[in-house]
Amino acid sequence: MMNRDRDSEFAETVVHINRVAKVVKGGKNFSFSAVVVAGDGAGRVGYGTGKAREVPPAIQKASEQARKEMVKVPLVGGTVPHKIWGQWGATKVLLRPASPGTGVIAGGGVRAVMESAGIQDILTKIVGSRNPFNVVRATFDALNNLMTDEQVRRLRGVDFAGSDQVTETVELATESEGAVDEPVVEKTAAEAAADAPVEEAEKS
Repeated sequence: MMNRDRDSEFAETVVHINRVAKVVKGGKNFSFSAVVVAGDGAGRVGYGTGKAREVPPAIQKASEQARKEMVKVPLVGGTVPHKIWGQWGATKVLLRPASPGTGVIAGGGVRAVMESAGIQDILTKIVGSRNPFNVVRATFDALNNLMTDEQVRRLRGVDFAGSDQVTETVELATESEGAVDEPVVEKTAAEAAADAPVEEAEKS
C-alpha cells in the first residue's frame, strides 16, 4: 500500500503491521508494530519502524523515522551499478542489475524499497528468513554498500584525468620508433682502393 501526501514529495509504503500481545495479570495488552518505507522515486529512500497501542500512531511513528533516515542510492540507467548482497540477522538479500525492460523482479519488502527508490529494472532474491523487518533491513544493507565507478576510482586512488597526456606520449614514442634511420654502409679497404682510381680520373 503506497500513499503519497499532497504536501510531501515522498511516497510511503506500509510494508508490514505486526500485532503483539503482552500477557499481564488482568489479561492481554495488544500493541502494533509497523515498518514503513518512504522514497521520492529518484534515488532517495528510507525506512522506519514504529510501535503503539493503535495502528495509525504506529504507522505515523514509522513514517516520521523513514523520512529522517533517508539514504541516497546510486543508480545507473534505472538499475543498480553492480551485484551486491545484503544481510541482516538470518536474512540475505541479493540485488542484481537487469537490462532495460526487465522490471522489478522482487517481492515483499524488497519490492517496496526498490519502487520507492525509483529503481525500474532489477533482479532480486531473498535467502533465509523472510521476516519483513529483517528483509527491509537487509535490503538497505545492500543499498548502502553500492558504489559507482567514480567512487571506486576515488577509493583506490586512480586518477584518469591525465589519460589524454599518457595517450599523446605513447603516440609520440610510437612515431619515434617508426622513424628508422638509413643504415650506414662501411666500405672495405679493397672497395675503397677500387673506387679511388675512378674518382681521380673524374677529377682529371
